[in-house]
Amino acid sequence: MLPVCSPTEALAAQHDGALLLDVREYEEWMAGHVEGALHVPMQQVPGHSADLPRDQRIICICRSGNRSGQVTAWLLQQGFDATNMTGGMQAWRADELPFVNANGNPGVVA
Repeated sequence: MLPVCSPTEALAAQHDGALLLDVREYEEWMAGHVEGALHVPMQQVPGHSADLPRDQRIICICRSGNRSGQVTAWLLQQGFDATNMTGGMQAWRADELPFVNANGNPGVVA
């Protein structure tokens, strides 16, 4: 079983020092993302794993939770402290949590 958290738990964890890792594609990220999240598209995560913190919780985010679940599983296999945010940005939006687009305005889930 993968470790999971809700969007509300992810936001609280971010405030406590967790890294939010958004693994969606560039266009999705530009349309709307959590402020302060790190953007690394799913296919690029293995090539950027050396840049990810090993001493910090990483919460993976995508649109619905599927891609982020795959990345979470891979990160766990590599020894990272990784958690999948269930429901992705769709759930984040449904919970009415704040997120922004590339211009800093309210975001949309693409």
